[in-house]
Amino acid sequence: MRVIAGSARRLLLKTPPGMTTRPTSDQIKETLFNVLMPYLYDATFLDLYSGCGGIGIEALSRGAKEAVFVENNKQALSCINDNIKNTHFTEQSKVMPMDVMSALHQLEGKYKFDIIFMDPPYNNDYEENVLTYLSSSKLLNEDALIVVEASNETEFDYLGSLGFEIEKVKQYKNSKHLFIRVKE
Repeated sequence: MRVIAGSARRLLLKTPPGMTTRPTSDQIKETLFNVLMPYLYDATFLDLYSGCGGIGIEALSRGAKEAVFVENNKQALSCINDNIKNTHFTEQSKVMPMDVMSALHQLEGKYKFDIIFMDPPYNNDYEENVLTYLSSSKLLNEDALIVVEASNETEFDYLGSLGFEIEKVKQYKNSKHLFIRVKE
């Protein structure tokens, strides 16, 4: 796994051994960042269920001003910290070694995010819990973009009732990215 573009281009990233995380493939990451590119410059980026930190680091490499990484797996946290150090993004990064819901509560009132990315374990409804929280939180900047990576089987029919709408969907073989905004 590597950083695809930007200031840290071509630098290799460590990943935890085994199947506890699913690093996003270069091809899917490239598709994701083709959509995100117009919104990245000077953005505050929240990477939930960070795994090895590859998505947040890619955002920093492509111009985000700050990234917050949230992960509670100890092996993954070690990789995130090593990858941030290796890519020289220590000053622009904050790592929160805890579960996502606890982190969201701690961030409330301290941060506002332009982009929130989440890649939770598939088919466990974690994304619904996070989106429900975000629907009434102050963590979203005006016109913030939420990106959810989920299995193709995951339904999002509840988004309208939370005040969100799907702006775009990118579907892959086994997963999809949903690009979500607050309804106007």
